Amino acid sequence: MTATKPAHVPLDRIVDVDVYVPPELEAIGFHRAWAKLQAENPAVVWTPRNEGHWIALSGAALHDVESDAERFSSKIMIVPKSVGEQHGLIPTTIDPPAHRPYRVLLNANLNPATVRGMTDSIRATAIDLIESFYSAGYCDFTAQYAEIFPIRVFMAMVDLPESDAPMIRHWANCMTRPGMDMAFEQAKQAFFAYLGPIVLERRAAPGEDMLSHMLDADIGGRKLTQDEAVSLCTQSLIAGVDTVVNFLGFVFAELAGDAALRQSLIALGDNLTPAVNELFRRFGLVTIARTVSNDIEFYGVTLKAGDMIAIPTAVHGIDPAFNSDPLKIDLNRQRAPHSGFGSGPHMCPGQELARREVAVTLQEWLRRIPDFTLAPDADLSPVPGIVGSLRRITLRWDT
Repeated sequence: MTATKPAHVPLDRIVDVDVYVPPELEAIGFHRAWAKLQAENPAVVWTPRNEGHWIALSGAALHDVESDAERFSSKIMIVPKSVGEQHGLIPTTIDPPAHRPYRVLLNANLNPATVRGMTDSIRATAIDLIESFYSAGYCDFTAQYAEIFPIRVFMAMVDLPESDAPMIRHWANCMTRPGMDMAFEQAKQAFFAYLGPIVLERRAAPGEDMLSHMLDADIGGRKLTQDEAVSLCTQSLIAGVDTVVNFLGFVFAELAGDAALRQSLIALGDNLTPAVNELFRRFGLVTIARTVSNDIEFYGVTLKAGDMIAIPTAVHGIDPAFNSDPLKIDLNRQRAPHSGFGSGPHMCPGQELARREVAVTLQEWLRRIPDFTLAPDADLSPVPGIVGSLRRITLRWDT
């Protein structure tokens, strides 16, 4: 999938980079690999990998791409373009203002008031999981907590069996990571086949869950069609079972090696909102893309209509032009800009839920296990994909 350089791409903007496996990923880690690439190159570069596309490497360029739906369309938002053309899920591949009715449905079920009302159940889930392995003095944090906690919370929200979670997460991984055992389109169709009958059942007998609420909602004088409902629900499930799982892995790998940071978090008590924002700034994960709508001049280069431009969201928060000493976690930063949840019209509607899940995890974990380290069998090798990930976080502590 290596492309020939188009005539409008200057030679000095070519960088041989696979955005899912940035240079030195294994040697220096996910975020430092992006920081190094950012420091050594202009704001916008072009790579022949993944069928050839641009990459926004500066925080400013990335923010401009995310926020300008007129110049940068979301209709194809994955590279390579041939894979992105198969995506078609809503509302992520619909440009404003057409995407707004669908966003309203998601926002209504994921707004701050709704999430606040879920806090007790989120906390109970966190406590139950931590208590299940606390006395062992060891856990596979990835398998025993991170891959269970946010998924259990989300599966309860949509009233789907928790036993289906591993299957759903596998399909989501096949749509976000290269080299899996199912192609992108196969995994998408598996989601559709699974959700189609469930949507029909919820229409006939709605409950109090998020899916039922979306199906019953009015969007411009009508209800969601079957195809719209299945597509929207698929996108919701992918988002609900992937990002926080991987984010928690990065956070706890960092905490395991930084006793001072753990103590600083403990000292904050329940006032963790600024700290959580700082962690999301430091550990941006998602690499998606946009399609250039018309020929434009952008950060010193000409972008042609139909060109793809990747937006690795990590580079915004770790850009020193926006945040001083950006690889340092500074719990006293004020309003640190980042794109951990994206920006612009497609900013993540689940951000309040993600923040609450992370805050509750930190509170309940550090109350019980204030001191812990990485276990010898931890594997911090990065896993390539649309969502950054570490392979396996294992932890140990004294009981």
